[in-house]
Amino acid sequence: MPTSPIALLARTEKAVDALDQLLVSAKARVRALVEKDGRVSSALVDNEQRAAHGLAWIATYVEALREMAGYAERLVADGRFGVAEEAIVRIAFGEYLAQLIGGIPMSQGEIVRPADLGLSRDELAPFDSEAIQTLIAHGNTPANRATLVAAMAAGEGQATVGDPGLDETLEQFRLEMRRFADDVIVPNAHKWHLANAYIPLDVVSQLADLGVFGLTIPEQFGGLGLGKESMCVVTEELSRGYIGVGSLGTRSEIAAELILGGGTDAQKSEWLPQIASGKVLPTAVFTEPNTGSDLGALRTRAVRDGETYRITGNKTWITHPVRADLMTILARTDPASTDYRGLSMFLASKPRGNDSEPFPVAGLSGGEIEVLGYRGMKEFELAFDGFEVPAANLLGGVENQGFKQLMQTFESARIQTAARAVGVAQNALELGLRYARERIQFGRPLIAFPRVADKLAMMAVEIMVARQLSYFAARQKDQGRRSDLEAGMAKLLGARVAWAAADNALQIHGGNGFALEFEISRVLCDARILNIFEGAGEIQAQVIARRLLDNTN
Repeated sequence: MPTSPIALLARTEKAVDALDQLLVSAKARVRALVEKDGRVSSALVDNEQRAAHGLAWIATYVEALREMAGYAERLVADGRFGVAEEAIVRIAFGEYLAQLIGGIPMSQGEIVRPADLGLSRDELAPFDSEAIQTLIAHGNTPANRATLVAAMAAGEGQATVGDPGLDETLEQFRLEMRRFADDVIVPNAHKWHLANAYIPLDVVSQLADLGVFGLTIPEQFGGLGLGKESMCVVTEELSRGYIGVGSLGTRSEIAAELILGGGTDAQKSEWLPQIASGKVLPTAVFTEPNTGSDLGALRTRAVRDGETYRITGNKTWITHPVRADLMTILARTDPASTDYRGLSMFLASKPRGNDSEPFPVAGLSGGEIEVLGYRGMKEFELAFDGFEVPAANLLGGVENQGFKQLMQTFESARIQTAARAVGVAQNALELGLRYARERIQFGRPLIAFPRVADKLAMMAVEIMVARQLSYFAARQKDQGRRSDLEAGMAKLLGARVAWAAADNALQIHGGNGFALEFEISRVLCDARILNIFEGAGEIQAQVIARRLLDNTN
């Protein structure tokens, strides 16, 4: 039943209103399961993880559809709501509404359904509305998928998957980064991956010249002073070329956020201009063996000795430490503490190393962790043995503030990881689309077969959903609003979308996708890490659930 865009917008608005009612009921049901003595019990949340994490996914879907409705409204108002965009919105609403009723895939083998949260038939009554039933019935249909795939097949690159909805300035920025990725990164990415080679320093220099490392650093410190939405655009396009290149900016983003949020004036003046210019490459040194996401259990210690701290302990999964000039190290300064309250953050400079002499400085050694993907910077285990850091390099100049300082960076880091996920997913889609158009089987290109075309259609739809959710989280941050919930949702959904896109694109390649010579094999490996770092999917869902439940009156 085709309808006008205005009628579609009216239905999406009514659907979102109905979903808000559902979310209120879902929060009440889960809170009843995890509440003890009028407060949310951490032990009960752990025991009821399926319901709690299901709540996180429901809330993520509701916010995602809200942003898709807003995306459609903006494009209609601007006269930019074309055939592809309309198909994307229709399919997104049809599919996600159906999943909210029938089951949301938290992972390949974990489907959460309304019954898992204890939702009653009466509480699901909003789904009986004319708006929602029409969107489901006429949303993810063969006709809409065919329309979208036809639009994709007729074009090249990102223009085939719909207008991203950016303003003119950000769109020009995106196109500039896309050209750089296509010219410099794409021709070399697979070679770097197969050789487990570092991203060449001349590429790093070009990124610095483009302003990538100072994107969100204020102009007074040599940066461009732009917002997090611009960060999303840049990170997505660079990650579409190669996640390693897109992730180089993450190191600088985390370090700059730490220094801006918790540093002294002297620390800001010393380090921010060097980070913005690319003269200093930072690395984050937080995680330890056997602690994972439990940062409060860190054991690396920093002992003050006059005007110096001596750091001793082990760290793991440290990205790009050899070529880094600055390490942001989280260590315990209160030996009597047993949780996050005794941690401090240090700005530790070090000489840049290389493969033959990775750590040319006293008190620091390490060994490489060989990984499936996410290459180009290399992962290491580090051992600190009395490594010296000047007392003036204690972030903020006050001990035991490290965990609080680190928490202030998580919003930006997770928004950027969501953008990286969108870029990786977009890469997978473009590789799958190209192969489906070129590969002939039984006298027809693969894209002519419905199940191949359907995979491409859903990849394009979910990429746009994840993209709009990441943009929304970035805008919240740019407007000075607390955005940890939105950032977590964007990261949670984006990671799942990236893995699904890579897996489906490899399936389209068939046996060739399993061959190392084909780029999609790299993209599959790169996509897998996104659901692990910056908060594993399970941890992310737990954090989202706690925020939702703690905000329930």
